Parts: sequence; structure tokens; C-alpha cells
Amino acid sequence: MSLNKKSVDDINVSGKRVLVRCDFNVPLKNGEITDETRINAALPTIQKLLKDGGKVILCSHLGKVKNGPNEGESLAPVAKRLSEKLGKEVNFVADYNVTGEAATKAVADMKEGDVVLLQNTRFRGSEETKNGEAFSKELADLCDVYVCDAFGSSHRAHASVAGVTDCVRSKGGECAVGYLMQKEIDFLGNAVENPVRPFVAILGGAKVADKLNVINNLLEKCDTLIIGGGMAFTFLKAQGYEIGKSLVDEEKLDYCKEMMAKAEKLGKKLLLPIDTTIAANFPDPIDGPIDVQVVDADKIPADMEGLDIGTKTAELYADAVKSAKTVVWNGPMGVFENPTLAKGTIAVAKSLAETDATTIIGGGDSAAAVNQLGFADKMSHISTGGGASLEFLEGKELPGVVAADDK
Repeated sequence: MSLNKKSVDDINVSGKRVLVRCDFNVPLKNGEITDETRINAALPTIQKLLKDGGKVILCSHLGKVKNGPNEGESLAPVAKRLSEKLGKEVNFVADYNVTGEAATKAVADMKEGDVVLLQNTRFRGSEETKNGEAFSKELADLCDVYVCDAFGSSHRAHASVAGVTDCVRSKGGECAVGYLMQKEIDFLGNAVENPVRPFVAILGGAKVADKLNVINNLLEKCDTLIIGGGMAFTFLKAQGYEIGKSLVDEEKLDYCKEMMAKAEKLGKKLLLPIDTTIAANFPDPIDGPIDVQVVDADKIPADMEGLDIGTKTAELYADAVKSAKTVVWNGPMGVFENPTLAKGTIAVAKSLAETDATTIIGGGDSAAAVNQLGFADKMSHISTGGGASLEFLEGKELPGVVAADDK
């Protein structure tokens, strides 16, 4: 996959209609936005296009829209907040058809420096389907230039992410990436394809199955692979250890054995927990008080379950990070939502915060953990896409990246 893409710095948008695919999939509670991270992340690209005299048309999905268009998943709250942040009115087209007459008229009436926000792209239904050609063409008809700045959706070949680009190009328009997409490509893409070494990858989270291809791909690219979280217990069981009631993926035991053998063959370090924090049961509620003890990884009692890495493992992992020049982290080390079981994740986050390495957090739960634990400002880059960053780490081509024009 070519990572050398045209960005908003490479195109002339003066007087042109620019369709920008953003990621405004923000959490809402009673119609109010509870986390504005994604809106803030889109601002630099929008402001650049406005400064350059573009007529900026924004589009995004919000939610999964399982029961058809509804006000609960309308982008109206986003339009209101964006207007405040940009210091100018964002003309929201509330039409559930997204690209119908109301949108066409709103775009036709635009002057340079105006902003229009279309309704939730998933209200159309055909956004996610293979027969989204008509929707792709209608989106392209609204603009002269297309900019993708929605990394969180870039692993989906949807109409507003990839389909629209062919239609824009067929009428002589350009397709570029925004600043947010460019940053993701620079950090995540180059970390995997062209890392400064030593390159350490840290994988956590619950299931081995979710990270099969990531483990395989990263073993070939990195110097040290660290495994934590629930997925570590499948590796420990594959080594013949008793893991009690800990999470295990019985079908992936042979796969774990293969990966350990592969690491040895390639001369790569594969670090697994040497001790673990155990309890009688999973915490209920998840953040409730819980009695724990730390035991060696091969001494987990049959009636207990591992819920976090232990103190010796935390030291081992922190030590492995110290000499690194590039670190990619995806997935927490334990049940970080619980204060008692967050110690392993905190130790890893702290070690990343203290290193001089380029530190890249691969979206999803690891991003939530780093933000929640107060280490966000110490990281070089926190990815905005969980699924997209995982697929990047797997070495997959992302439709939203591939679809942009090469420089």
C-alpha cells in the first residue's frame, strides 16, 4: 500500500466545493455530546480548507443505525457544537435522504468559506452495502474535490469513504487525505513498514482471535513482542501451565504454539507474563472492590482467574520498553476499568510516558486507558481508529487510504 498520499497541503480548493468525510461518530447522552475528541480532531483540516477559500461540505456517520433514520442518531448536535468551535454557522441539512434536494440547494447557495454538514450518511442504508454506487455518485455530484479525514472508518469500503472517490476522479476532481488521516499514516503506517529500531510491540486485550493476524504480522516486523491482557492466558496454557478460571481460547492453543515457535525461529523476543494478579471471580460491578493476590504465572490455582499482569511482569515489560526507539501498543494489560486491576496497564503506560521512543497507541481500549489514566499528553500519537488501526497493524490495505490520490 502506497503511503505517499496527496494531502490538503497539495491541493488548490479556492472557490471549489470540497466534500470532507469526517469521523463525527461521537457519544451522545440525551442529545448532548459527552466526548468531543473526534470533533476537535477534525478542526485543523476544516480550518485549512476554509482559509484556502473552499466551500466545505462535511459528511459522517453516527452510530450503527439499526432501526432506520431517527433523531437520536442525527448529526444536529454536532452541527451546533461545530458552529461554536469554528465561530461561524454550520448549515445543517437535516434531510434523511442525505444528498436530496435540500442538500443540493444548500450546496448551490454556498459562498467561499461557508460550511454545510450533511445528515448521517448511514441514514441512506446504501452507505455500507455493495450497491452504494448511486449514493457514491450523488455525493460526488455535490463536490469538485474530496478529502478523507475519517481514519476510524478508513477500513470500510463504504460509499462516503471509498466509493465516492472514483466518481470524483471520473469528472476530473482530486481526492486527498486530511491532516488527521495523514498523521495516522505517518505514525501507524511508518511504524510498521519502516520503524526506527529497536521496535517493541505490545498487545493486550481479551481475545487471541481478535489479534491473530496482528501477532503474525508484528512478529515479522518488530524486535520484541509483549503479550498481556486476557489473551496472555491462552499462550500460558499453550505452554502447559494451569490457568484456573482465566479467559482462554481453546481453539487457538495450537496457533499460540506456532507463534512462539515462529518468534524463536526469527530470533525475536516474545515476552509473556511471569506473574499474574488473580481473584476468585470477575469484579461485579466492573469497578467494584475486589480481593486480589499476585502469584507466579505457573501457580494459578484451579479456582481462581487472572485479571491483570503481576508486579514482576510489569517491571519486565517496562524494562523492555526502556531501550526501544519505536513502541506500538494495542490493548490493555488487564481489567483497567477497575482501580485494583489497572496497575499493569498503568505501569506500561508510565513506561511509555517516560521513554524517548516514538510511542503509538493503537486506538480502542488502549486509547481509552491512556486517556483515562492521564498519560495521553505523553504519547507521540494516539490513533483515532480502533478497527482501522488494528487492520493497519495487520498489514492490510485500508480502502480509505488506498482510495486517495498518490502524490
